[in-house]
Amino acid sequence: MSEIIGITMGDPAGVGPEITVRAVAEMDDAARGRTRIYGHRATLEAAARATGVTLDLDALVKDFEIEGGALPWGKLDARAGDAAYRFIAGAVTDALNDAIGCIVTAPINKEALNLAGHHYDGHTGMLAALTGRKSAFMLLASDRLKVIHVSTHVSLKTAIDRATPARILDTIRAGNDHLKRIGYETPRIAVAGINPHCGESGLFGTEDDDQIVPAVEMARAEGIDVAGPISADTVYHRAYSGAFDLVVAQYHDQGHIPIKLVAFDTAVNVSLGLPIDRTSVDHGTAFDIAGTGRANHTNMNAAIAYARRLAAGSK
Repeated sequence: MSEIIGITMGDPAGVGPEITVRAVAEMDDAARGRTRIYGHRATLEAAARATGVTLDLDALVKDFEIEGGALPWGKLDARAGDAAYRFIAGAVTDALNDAIGCIVTAPINKEALNLAGHHYDGHTGMLAALTGRKSAFMLLASDRLKVIHVSTHVSLKTAIDRATPARILDTIRAGNDHLKRIGYETPRIAVAGINPHCGESGLFGTEDDDQIVPAVEMARAEGIDVAGPISADTVYHRAYSGAFDLVVAQYHDQGHIPIKLVAFDTAVNVSLGLPIDRTSVDHGTAFDIAGTGRANHTNMNAAIAYARRLAAGSK
């Protein structure tokens, strides 16, 4: 496996170029030599000027053209959405060919992406399509709390329908396999319920009994250490306090809210179930501050550190 990581700079009008150049500028020479940036060189140069960093981009950048050149900061633009897609597609091709060991993605703007004709709900769905997979799983990882999602960017109504026993079982398996890869001998997994108090024996709905219980039973039969369903109003506190290594969230906000509360700047988005490795910052394009040099790159540093771990062949 290649130990080179590839950073896609994200939407050219957002803060992705700034957090990218800041993070790369802070690397030592050896780490920088194991880094490639997939983006638009002129935009990266503008980002370096905005942030006041000095960075030799010659050996770092795989340059992609943008119609009209560098785009205005903070403005929704289909050209930016198309460019962001091409950065990612180029990195995926290189990852599939083992030219890079892990992709680190800066934030994209979903509206710009779709305006450009690339109809995906975000990075995870796009990466699944580009690698020929039906779907992938989103894991948000921090030191004390890790959450994997059964579904992400869909309506709450659709999320409940998608929480089938088969999908929940696949989510449990994906989380269990990943934690073993990064050093957990026997991961302790908790599955959050869908309804308040897991339905209270049918008083508040039967989805927990009908959809989650069968998945947990099948996972246990495979030897996975998993408990659930556990009421979502207590399971995250228990995991954060050390009772569990991973929580399976049933939908986007159920998993995102607790981890953003406790690890807003340090949680890393990791895609599981793909033939390549990918980590990402867990924030958006922040158009309101793009180009000002004020973007915080702490989360990018965390995503890069996790990617280094994966590219080094964590087993």
